[in-house]
Amino acid sequence: MTTIIDKLFAAVPYEQLWQWGLTFCRNLIVAAIVYFLGRYLIKMLIKLFTKMLQRSKVDTTLYTFLNSIINVVLWFVLVIVIVGILGIETSSFIALFASAGMAVGMALSGTLQNFAGGVMILLFRPFKVGDFIEAQGYAGVVKEIQIFNTIIRTGDAQIILIPNGTLSSGTMKNSSKELYRRVDLEFQFEYGANYDEVRKAIMDILQNHPKVIQAPVSDSPIVAAPWMGLIRLGDSGVTVVTRSWVKGTDYWEVYFNLNETVYQMLKERGFMFPFNRVDVNILNNN
Repeated sequence: MTTIIDKLFAAVPYEQLWQWGLTFCRNLIVAAIVYFLGRYLIKMLIKLFTKMLQRSKVDTTLYTFLNSIINVVLWFVLVIVIVGILGIETSSFIALFASAGMAVGMALSGTLQNFAGGVMILLFRPFKVGDFIEAQGYAGVVKEIQIFNTIIRTGDAQIILIPNGTLSSGTMKNSSKELYRRVDLEFQFEYGANYDEVRKAIMDILQNHPKVIQAPVSDSPIVAAPWMGLIRLGDSGVTVVTRSWVKGTDYWEVYFNLNETVYQMLKERGFMFPFNRVDVNILNNN
């Protein structure tokens, strides 16, 4: 029995075990150093990222959520690095997480698209809460910007939820982005009317309206004084167009007020509005 035990101990590769132990201890120490250093760097990166988002005035919900995602990703990378330092094969871990990520991404493709769209909207801010926008066939005031949807309130007090994916990748009109808006109106009157008198009457209204800007402004080079021109010679009458600039908040008030005022003025001064008509000529063959 003693001889068998001696042979077993003699077969043990003590030198290899000693070498493996030294290597493992060295790797363990390096892994511990990398862990503490990586933890410190992750905290610093998260703080730096948070300050950057706060300076950019990004929505609180967004940067909190992004911090969580970045924190998870950085810790995952740190764990993979530490596992590799300890000599454990990492390819299987990476393949497993990659497969799981692909499966989740395919299952939530629409949701992830809306999430990415929400991130883009909150980062680049093509519109903000309170803006009047037109998108996806709807028009209204932005009530709330969520991670997956944007909520708008239409003029008749309906609440519409628009997915952020289609909103960020499609065409969107923001009427509140600029300080000033141009009011374009068209008026039609009968042939034979004195164009100079019509022009003078309409321009008097535009130039005396208290909310119409009468001269260019320094902070917006495209703003100009009121303008009017003949745009179309139609089948039944002459059409003129007017262009006048107002503040964005006054747009609809001025739009309706100018239509009403011009109509009353033209009617009072005897200018007739044309009606569609057809001339029928009857030929007498007798």
